Amino acid sequence: MLFKDPINLNLKDGEVVYYPHFFDNEISHKYLNALIKNIAWQEDIIKLFGKDYLQPRLTALFAINKIPYTYSNITMHPKPFNTELLNIKEAVENRIKVNFTSCLANLYRNGKDSNGWHADDEKELGEYPVIASVTFGEERMFHFKHKYEPDQKTKIKLQHGSLLVMKGKTQKYWLHQLPKTKKDIGPRINLTFRIIQ
Repeated sequence: MLFKDPINLNLKDGEVVYYPHFFDNEISHKYLNALIKNIAWQEDIIKLFGKDYLQPRLTALFAINKIPYTYSNITMHPKPFNTELLNIKEAVENRIKVNFTSCLANLYRNGKDSNGWHADDEKELGEYPVIASVTFGEERMFHFKHKYEPDQKTKIKLQHGSLLVMKGKTQKYWLHQLPKTKKDIGPRINLTFRIIQ
C-alpha cells in the first residue's frame, strides 16, 4: 500500500477524504481481475416512475452477518466475504480505524453503466454513516452536490487503487453520483464498505 498524503475535499457540512494511491498498481490489477472473476454479480430491476428498468451496473452484497440491505426498493441478502474482500476490508479498517460489517460491490462494465444522484442515508446505516469506497479499474469522475445550496458542488476523478471516505454529515447534506461517459472505457469495480445496523 502507498500511504501518500490524503486529500481533504473541504465540503461544507460534510467530511470527505481521498487517498489517491491507497493500493499500488500491481496489487490493484490483481484485485480487479480476481473480483471480476470470483464474485457472483447480479443485475437487479429498479422501478422509476412506475416503470421497471435494469439497474445500469452489476452488484453484490457481502457481510460478516446475515443482515439484508434495502435501497431503491431493492433488498439484497449478503454472502460471506471472500479472501480478497477480507484483505481489502482489513487494509481499509487499519487505515481509517473503523470496523465495517458489510460491503456493497458495484461493477461498472463500461461507460454506459452509472449511478444517479443519491445519498447513502438509509435508516439502517445510522444518522452519520462512514462509507469507505475503494476503486479498481477505469478512472471515473465522481460528482458531489449539496442538497440545499446549489452553488456548492465539486467532482473528483477516482483512480485505480484509490480510497474515498465519506463521513460525518456528508450523507445528510450531500448527494453524489457516478455519471455515464461517452468514452470507450473498460470495467470499474467499486467496493463500498459500510456499517449496517
